[in-house]
Amino acid sequence: MLTRYPIGLAATAVALAIAGRRLAYVFGLVSSGRPAPGRLTQKGRARLELEEVVEQRRLLRWRLPGVAHAFTFWGFCVLILTIIEAYGELFQRNFAIPGIGHAAVVGFAEDFFACAVLIAVFVFSVVRLRSSPKREGRASRFYGSNTAVAWITLGMIALVVVTLLVYRAAQTNTGDFPYGWWAFASHGLGRALRPLGVQANRTVATVFVDLNVVVVMAFLVLLVYTKHLHIFMAPLNIAYTRQPSRLGALDKTPEIDLETMDEETIFGAGRIDHFTWKQLLDLVTCTECGRCQSQCPAWSTGKSLSPKLLVMDLREELFRGTKQALVPNVVTDDVLWACTTCGACVEECPVDIEHVDAIIDMRRYEVLNEARFPPEAASMLRNVESRGDPWGLGASKRLEWTSGLDFEVPVVDGEIPDDVEYLFWVGCAGALDERARKTTQSIARLLHRAGVSFAVLGPAESCTGDPVRRLGNEYLFQVQAHRNIEALTSAGAHKLIASCPHCFNSLSKEYPALGGNFEVVHHSQLLDRLIAEGKLRPNRLDAKVAYHDPCYLGRHSQVYDPPRSVIAAVPGVSPVEMGRCRERSFCCGAGGARMWLEEQGTRINLERADEALATGADVVATGCPYCLIMLDDAVKVRGREEEVKILDVAQLFERSMEVPASR
Repeated sequence: MLTRYPIGLAATAVALAIAGRRLAYVFGLVSSGRPAPGRLTQKGRARLELEEVVEQRRLLRWRLPGVAHAFTFWGFCVLILTIIEAYGELFQRNFAIPGIGHAAVVGFAEDFFACAVLIAVFVFSVVRLRSSPKREGRASRFYGSNTAVAWITLGMIALVVVTLLVYRAAQTNTGDFPYGWWAFASHGLGRALRPLGVQANRTVATVFVDLNVVVVMAFLVLLVYTKHLHIFMAPLNIAYTRQPSRLGALDKTPEIDLETMDEETIFGAGRIDHFTWKQLLDLVTCTECGRCQSQCPAWSTGKSLSPKLLVMDLREELFRGTKQALVPNVVTDDVLWACTTCGACVEECPVDIEHVDAIIDMRRYEVLNEARFPPEAASMLRNVESRGDPWGLGASKRLEWTSGLDFEVPVVDGEIPDDVEYLFWVGCAGALDERARKTTQSIARLLHRAGVSFAVLGPAESCTGDPVRRLGNEYLFQVQAHRNIEALTSAGAHKLIASCPHCFNSLSKEYPALGGNFEVVHHSQLLDRLIAEGKLRPNRLDAKVAYHDPCYLGRHSQVYDPPRSVIAAVPGVSPVEMGRCRERSFCCGAGGARMWLEEQGTRINLERADEALATGADVVATGCPYCLIMLDDAVKVRGREEEVKILDVAQLFERSMEVPASR
């Protein structure tokens, strides 16, 4: 019986040799990357595998394709049993898996998931036809993907299931099938084949079990040579993803020592082999699903950057092995500098690819090794370096916002007094921009009214370095960070309030890598707590309010509810949500140092403002000075500034307190 079906055995040997060689080659490519410290020793991998691989949580965010993918994944996990049975058939016609081979529940599960996979293939086909790039153009998330391979793969999946069901159906008529009527699909199809007779059914079983093995092996080869390599790579990529979050702080803080640097020192990634092995693993894991592309604010507004196409281009370069300069040969300048670092791509990716870190690494190389960056960024970099803020207004202006207050704001001179609980980190925008200053004043008045003791650094405060770091100037970021850490440490600061989410992210998530460890809260979090404690009591304010989630407060820091709680605490306010909110909030366009760069195509802030205006809200609230400035500008462009106000949640809450209480 060993040579009963030699075709199946031969196909297996050839396919395993080809697939094994390919996997070894891919492993060599990935392992050629630079070290990724800490990725191999992280805890919590089992939880991630359970949530993202087994439970398919990220995929299920898109309900219809997510459910279809989940049933396909679970189906093939169950159908591994049928592959074992098919190989058993090569040696014994009535083979059954020892112990479970006759269990009704196993037969039912195999047939149920076989049918579920076929239905899923149909769903995928409908989704691809409805969202075809030929039909939707750039709006299709499949734009730029290899759609031909996707259709071949769907066909192969269908063939695996069809050949499986046909040989099982034939077995029900030969007496060799190990399961009873619980295997409903096999027995149902078997009834259609019964008139052929036992001998003909035996021939059908022989041919189709052989075909099943051949198709499974051909599918294996297809997988390792296409984007469907993710079937093997995704569990690994998820296991080694950055924890506890792929967003927030950047994945690495390179050591910068001017005494040890020379012409050979490389910052970031200028060639494909400059990436870490984890970043190379990201590239071979991409499924080309386009979820990242569909959420990218740059791509959505007609720009060249698509996170998906960026990863695909880098993957092609990895397999080419030319080690040429990435910019502009693989990634063009307009693609590299269009990123707002909003993190929508990372948040959406079902296989945990970390696009933002790769983009920042390429920017680092361009800025620090090649001294190439958009010319309009030069003044911002020069201002931060020489004046301590992106606008170049200087330290002498940092306390001007206090002149509009009817109480004195303590300025730290030496160490923070024992009776001061918080240091209020005002930030560059909050101290220097006229519109953002109003937010700063509202926060200060609310804290004063609630009896919260706080002080500020005033002239000793300097830019946290967020915009220069996201632009790629890691050296200047670290200079700024060390300067601020020294100022905060000298003042004895432990508890900080930050009104800017970018400052909040730098202080709480990035400074610890450089020795600065502080307890940082966003002002919306503190206001939410003060309201809950009864220290701030609003009056009625009739308004329809739409809240815009800032990227660095929401996706990067996971602060979604406190700002909404502050808004909801105001009697008379009717909160409304924009279509893209919370994890899927649409960027304002200012992050990634984009506030200081020229923008091509439709302005991102205009698209977001249009979405906010469409809600019919009287007020668009936010919790970020960048967002406030960008949305305020956009509403003015649309000519709606008189009827729709852009306010920080602190301003909105304070306005309610200014309204006389109803009797």
